[in-house]
Amino acid sequence: MSAQMPPGRPGNLTPEQEEKLRQLWQMIFQVTAVWPSENGSESQSTAATEPEVAESVKSSDKTPKKNHKVRSMFSRKSKKDGDSESTTPTSTSGGGNVSQIKQSEDDKYGQTKHFHETLANQSPESIRDTIWHMLKHDHPDALVLRFLRARKWDVEKALVMLISTMNWRARDMHVDDDIMLKGEGGAVAAAEAGDQVSKDFLAQMKMGKSFLHGVDKSGRPICVVRVRLHRQGEQVEESLERYTVYLIETCRMLLQPPVDTATIVFDMTGFSMANMDYTPVKFMIKCFEANYPESLGAVLVHKSPWIFQGIWKVIKGWLDPVVAGKVNFTNNVKDVEEFIAAQHIPKELDGQEDWEYTYVDPVPGENDRMKDTETRDRILAERQKQYEAFEQATIRWIQNPEGETAKEVRQEREKVAAQLREGYWRLDPYVRARSLYDRTGVIKEGGKIEFYPVKEEVKAPATPAPAPAPAPVQAQTFETSADDVD
Repeated sequence: MSAQMPPGRPGNLTPEQEEKLRQLWQMIFQVTAVWPSENGSESQSTAATEPEVAESVKSSDKTPKKNHKVRSMFSRKSKKDGDSESTTPTSTSGGGNVSQIKQSEDDKYGQTKHFHETLANQSPESIRDTIWHMLKHDHPDALVLRFLRARKWDVEKALVMLISTMNWRARDMHVDDDIMLKGEGGAVAAAEAGDQVSKDFLAQMKMGKSFLHGVDKSGRPICVVRVRLHRQGEQVEESLERYTVYLIETCRMLLQPPVDTATIVFDMTGFSMANMDYTPVKFMIKCFEANYPESLGAVLVHKSPWIFQGIWKVIKGWLDPVVAGKVNFTNNVKDVEEFIAAQHIPKELDGQEDWEYTYVDPVPGENDRMKDTETRDRILAERQKQYEAFEQATIRWIQNPEGETAKEVRQEREKVAAQLREGYWRLDPYVRARSLYDRTGVIKEGGKIEFYPVKEEVKAPATPAPAPAPAPVQAQTFETSADDVD
């Protein structure tokens, strides 16, 4: 596994990419009312910031550099007025006015419309909270950079995509307050009460239609999809979508920096037309292209039969060229070994690993910590301070891109980012129901991931030392006399 940070990630940015990152963070802060107002004071959203961080930001804001003056993104001024009034390098082609962002030709999922609807219907504080809820154990920059890379470093398009994704998670799919909060244990309770979506969700979990196991040669988690186990109409559509999002979100938990993508293996063994279902395929494509950008490392279509050729032509037409370029067709285990080490390929894929998928049912009491709302709220309060500290450090980073101050602020941001990562894993048991991968020891306390536990060698009992040879027994002699002879 390579430990090198790929390009376009935190710690491996060109100066131009770092400037784009600054621009996007500034636009996010303006949308969420975090960016300081014109008079240099802080917004109400950051009033509870840790004193020392807040004080340093206030002092830097009192004497802002002229070329970093920023006008509110909600200004109603025209593009021309905006260009003449704002000299900030973060101004976009629209003069920094998000209300004038128009839908681009490549907006295949209508995200610009969702973006404007979100700004119109939600408060800046609500948008801010939902963005931070997306974070999990990621580095904040790593999360934001996904959207920049997906939109080829176009800051406006990245902002639109990020806000649209946030709205999809919170308003459409309820990822954090339902799917991951209730998890498999919640599905069991709902299924017992007669809920069909939950019944179908659990059926897919138990059969192992898809599962997460192991890593490829680049250290990316592997998701195997057994296409032969899907039959159109066997599960309701909502359960298919819920199952897909649950699996993607669980896979996110398995990412260990610098790895930030996964590999999917579509096992087409035994595929027939009865297994083909375009509806979940379209949903999966939309997830990765619109809502989980830059999450796919490689896709292997394994042992596809000839009847899949025509189907692939249709599917390929739906894919973004970048995503389509990650699809590889493998016909045998040697082809798979180009991506996954032989010892990490399960035997069902003709590999060497003696491992089989087995579903372990939720255990009573495994989510008891979620009832401890006092501890949860205390950790959330600590995390809120960390969000605010990162925001304030980022504002200073935007306003001081060069010099000693920039160096100090970078260190401060990295320090807070590390605290956020560690803090998430302390919060995790209180906001995410335990999954199969927690029960089987893949996800351990503190976020350690262990797909391949080291088997302890069973030591043979020490061979006892040979017993000392018994002392030779001296033969007894008896004296005889003539009287003893009969």
